[in-house]
Amino acid sequence: MSERKKIKNILTSGEVDYVTTVKGWVRTFRNNQFIALSDGSTVKTLQVVVDRDNTDADLLKRITTGSAVSATGKIVASQGSGQSVELQADSVEVLGDSDADKYPLQPKKHSLEFLRDIAHLRFRTNTFGCIFRIRHSVAFAIHQFFNERGFVYLHTPIITGSDAEGAGEMFQVTTLPLNEMPKDEAGNIDFKQDFFNKQTNLTVSGQLEAELGALALSDVYTFGPTFRAENSNTSRHLAEFWMIEPEMAFADLNDDMDLAEDMLKYVIKYIMEHHQDDLAFLEKRLLDEESQKPKNERSPMPLIEKLQFCVDQPFERLTYTEAIKILMNSKPNKKKKFQFVIEEWGADLQSEHERYLVEKHFKKPVILTDYPKDIKAFYMRMNDDDKTVRAMDILFPGIGEIVGGSQREERLDVLMARMEDFEIPAHEMEWFLDTRRFGTCEHAGFGLGFERLVLFLTGMANIRDVIPFPRYPGSAEF
Repeated sequence: MSERKKIKNILTSGEVDYVTTVKGWVRTFRNNQFIALSDGSTVKTLQVVVDRDNTDADLLKRITTGSAVSATGKIVASQGSGQSVELQADSVEVLGDSDADKYPLQPKKHSLEFLRDIAHLRFRTNTFGCIFRIRHSVAFAIHQFFNERGFVYLHTPIITGSDAEGAGEMFQVTTLPLNEMPKDEAGNIDFKQDFFNKQTNLTVSGQLEAELGALALSDVYTFGPTFRAENSNTSRHLAEFWMIEPEMAFADLNDDMDLAEDMLKYVIKYIMEHHQDDLAFLEKRLLDEESQKPKNERSPMPLIEKLQFCVDQPFERLTYTEAIKILMNSKPNKKKKFQFVIEEWGADLQSEHERYLVEKHFKKPVILTDYPKDIKAFYMRMNDDDKTVRAMDILFPGIGEIVGGSQREERLDVLMARMEDFEIPAHEMEWFLDTRRFGTCEHAGFGLGFERLVLFLTGMANIRDVIPFPRYPGSAEF
């Protein structure tokens, strides 16, 4: 029996005149003779040529779109256009039938909204095959990047008793009976009877625990799922998503910015090198889709050019204060074209402001630093002006903020004062404060939303289309 070969390996090798077996799913079957077969290893299909005159008629009827088949035969140079090689089948076996009348993925264009409703089958489309192959490689490249630099991969808890962001928008975890919650003498829910003897939630970030690791192992990173119970139905938000969060001891904000820029360029280069076919398909898809839009709503540049642009350009670094001046004096702001007009220092920048800086003003990726303390988290190091913190955000074309990070506040007294400002009880965070009591040092880190990065790399417009099974308000299917 011939050993099965992946279609990608057959097409990239260019070898001919050998017998092999391929297995996959039928995309189309023309003239009872030509199968376009996909096995998910590449966006391209392999043409399998069936000897229709010597193949059982009942078997030919079973070769339908969506059916799983196995074919054995010789790989030969293709006689037709559109492919370099094809398989001349000596035998074909239907491994799994697919009712052509009921199969939702007929060989035609489907809307992304429709495909979200059948997320269990959308992997089989060209678009989502490309996206999830790239998603895999992005994860691999991130691990490879940190491994090459001596970082330790730290698994931080998914169930936690702390709110790292101080946002309060967390999913609660409990084993208490929801229809009859036990109460204490004061009439409050008695969490001492719960599984963990306290109130617990799904994590919003692994950062605080990663800091504990960094202040012993020097350089660590987390890469895991995080959860936000925001009632947000936008194209950029999910209730469940993945985060990459490195933390470095003996590092300041400049080290943090250098690491983030290096990592982003490393990952982009890796995807451009290993996914040329997938990127070419996604670029064409994006161009076709945007040809229907007004010019001012289209992407500033084609997908592959945008990726190369971010690799080639040194990221522009400037302070929040400098950025506010640029934005306040910009034409869109003066003419009130921004949805959120910038009127004073201290405003929280929106995506439209971030994209203006990247796409219109600097025409390169931008790193903003030194934000007002009132719009940033409690753990960010206070600057001497007592107004700003050593924070940084990286802004990318077409997407706005993609990375958020900071130098961490290592001074115990300053950190406790900030926690008081945020009404974070010190007694619940003693474990975190101990790192400032015993051998504290300057340290820094950042968070990168994994799906935001995949969104950028694939040119997709909705974050629900770059995670296999999206979780958002009103939706927890599969």
